[in-house]
Amino acid sequence: MDATTIQWVANCMGWAKHRRRKAGIKCHCRLDLQSYLPSFVLIDTAAEHENTRARRVCAGLQAGEIAVLDKGFIDFKHFHDLDLRGVFWVTRAKDSLAYTVVRTLHEPAGNILRDVVIRFHYHNAKHAYPEELRLVQARVEVDGKPAVMTFLTNNLLWQPQSVADLYRCRWQIELFFKSLKQNLQVADFLGYNANAVRWQIWTALLVHLILRFLAWQSCWGSAFGRVFTLVRATLWRRLDLPGLLKLYGTAGANKRIRTRPEQAFLPGLV
Repeated sequence: MDATTIQWVANCMGWAKHRRRKAGIKCHCRLDLQSYLPSFVLIDTAAEHENTRARRVCAGLQAGEIAVLDKGFIDFKHFHDLDLRGVFWVTRAKDSLAYTVVRTLHEPAGNILRDVVIRFHYHNAKHAYPEELRLVQARVEVDGKPAVMTFLTNNLLWQPQSVADLYRCRWQIELFFKSLKQNLQVADFLGYNANAVRWQIWTALLVHLILRFLAWQSCWGSAFGRVFTLVRATLWRRLDLPGLLKLYGTAGANKRIRTRPEQAFLPGLV
């Protein structure tokens, strides 16, 4: 789960103003990493912080599922409710956490620098969490460079490397937001009122769903971004899209489209 912000100028979007000269909306999303499809989307103004919308975003989670969240969604009372519902969660720890180490689960090894069970100090009401939590500190790669990150989870049985790997999967939602903004151009809007903006974002999500279905139907094996390019190039032609995707070189069998002589014609040359 994560949120992305689209910035505007305040005099164009007065209803979404959150700074003196800036306005914007925030798209809170819950992405299913198995299907790469959003299972819940909440469109709100940029002034609303992630942790104020965390309960609505996580409302549909079932027992046994795993929620991977950025530290902007940290709300330990909400996390405790997820724990009572049987939902596992993984997030990054803030530097200001005040806690006491209860015991060590695993000794440092490889990329795992620390794996301990902790309890929060009860005098800090903001971090009130009545149960034990797990803190894993690991060395990970960020932008090609090693970095140390600290993770929190309510699962005490996983291997510590699994905790770090689960959080690394969260990067897929960043790629999803990038695809929406670049391929479906969810940054330039046709209307400026709240309904027009929400309708355009929901339309982009529906287009993304249809193209995902076409890619699955045609056994698309290349990058998903190329589907947008191919459909955009043939949008106004009467072509069978599933058949075209299957015929395209990187989908299905290893075939290549053979060029016709008229396609190689250059004006001025005989």
